[in-house]
Amino acid sequence: MRDTFKTCHPIVNFTFFCIVILCGMFFMHPVLLSISVLSAFFYSLYLNGRKALKFNLIFLFPIVITVSLINPLFNHRGMTILGYFMDNPITLESIYYGMASGLMIAAIILWFSCYNAIMTSDKFIYLFGRIAPALSLIFSMVLRFVPKFRTQIITISNAQKCIGRDMSNGTYIERIRHGIKILSIMVTWALENAIETSDSMRSRGYGLKGRTSFSIYRLDKRDKGLILVIMALTVVLATGATAGQTSIQYFPSIKIADISGFSILIYSAYFLLCFIPIILNVAEEVKWHYFQSRI
Repeated sequence: MRDTFKTCHPIVNFTFFCIVILCGMFFMHPVLLSISVLSAFFYSLYLNGRKALKFNLIFLFPIVITVSLINPLFNHRGMTILGYFMDNPITLESIYYGMASGLMIAAIILWFSCYNAIMTSDKFIYLFGRIAPALSLIFSMVLRFVPKFRTQIITISNAQKCIGRDMSNGTYIERIRHGIKILSIMVTWALENAIETSDSMRSRGYGLKGRTSFSIYRLDKRDKGLILVIMALTVVLATGATAGQTSIQYFPSIKIADISGFSILIYSAYFLLCFIPIILNVAEEVKWHYFQSRI
C-alpha cells in the first residue's frame, strides 16, 4: 500500500519522528500515552500489515504485561497498598506506573519501527551528508546492518550445509566447530565489505569540499505546510508542558491536572500531531476514490 507520508520531503519525515519520539519518551500522562501508542500502532499496521500485527501481539504486548507485573515487585512506593508479596507491599500506584512505563516502551519501539520504514539511508545521507558526511554514512550503514547481515549469514549457512558443515550436522563438538567456521566467514565478509564500501565512497569523492550530488527531493508547498503544522502543534504542546498539563504524579499518590478546555486543546494537538501520517493517507485515499468516481 502506497504511503503518502513517505513521499514527503526528508526534513518533514525526520522532524516529525524526532518530535513524536521525544514526546513519547517524556509524556507519562495516560491520555497522551494512549494517543502515542494507538497512532504508532495503526501507522505500523498501515506500513507493514500482518507482519506488524504479528510483531505487536507476540513481542510488544508481552513487554507491556511483563513491565506492568515486574514493577510492583521492585517498586514499593505508593500509599494504596493492595497486598503483600514476600513481606513487600504491592501498591496501586506502582502498578499504574508499571503500566505507563510498559506503554511508553511499546510506543517508542513502534515509532522507531515506523521510522525505519520511512527514513531510508538515502534520506538520512541527504539531510546530514554535507554537515557530517562520515557520521551520516556510518549511521546509514548501521541502519541496514541487521537485515543485510542476516541475509548474508543465511546464505553462508546454506552454502556450508551443502558440504556438510552446517550446525545441524555432526556431533556436538563438530556443530560448535561448524558454527565457529560460519562466524569466521561472516566476520571476514563483513570486514571485506567495509573496506570495499570505504574505497568505493572515497573514489567517488564522498565528503570532499564542493562535491555536488544528485537529489530527487524538493521542498514543495505541501511540505512547507506540513512543517508549519508540525511546528505549530509542537508549540501548543510545549506550552501545555510548561503549564503542567502533560505531566502526572504517580507517587506517593496519583495526582493529575483537572480536565479543562486548555487540557483538551493539548490532547487534541497531540492527537493531530501523532496521526498526521494516517490523516494524510486517509485524505489521499478519499481524493483517489473521488477522482475515480468522476471518470
